[in-house]
Amino acid sequence: MILLTPELREQLRANDLARIEALRSGDPAPDPVPVVRFFNPVGAATWLATELDEDDIFFGLADLGFGCPDLGSFALDELQSIRLPFGLGIERDTLFEGAFPLSVYAEAACRAGSLIEGERILYRAARAAKGGA
Repeated sequence: MILLTPELREQLRANDLARIEALRSGDPAPDPVPVVRFFNPVGAATWLATELDEDDIFFGLADLGFGCPDLGSFALDELQSIRLPFGLGIERDTLFEGAFPLSVYAEAACRAGSLIEGERILYRAARAAKGGA
């Protein structure tokens, strides 16, 4: 699977450039909605990315499945180099659409001890706020 399409790369780069420009002009750094979600199809590791720099380093939220999701950087080539059982590799969630700023995902994931559980809590709360079940 191609982890990063040209369209996703463009969105991630635009977020990185917006952050750089905000910092250059003395404004607070933006808190963008994640653009892409990667996951281990045979494990618990999950990554949300909001930015990509010119060296193909993402910024986002990483949860390797040890109970301590963390904001930080991770490299595209490292994700692409991971070899899993059955000839699998890291996958991109082709149905992912970010719904909250990265800081909201990060707070929920840290409280829940898992990005996946944090997402469940956020989406459940959003449905309840809209009057859904």
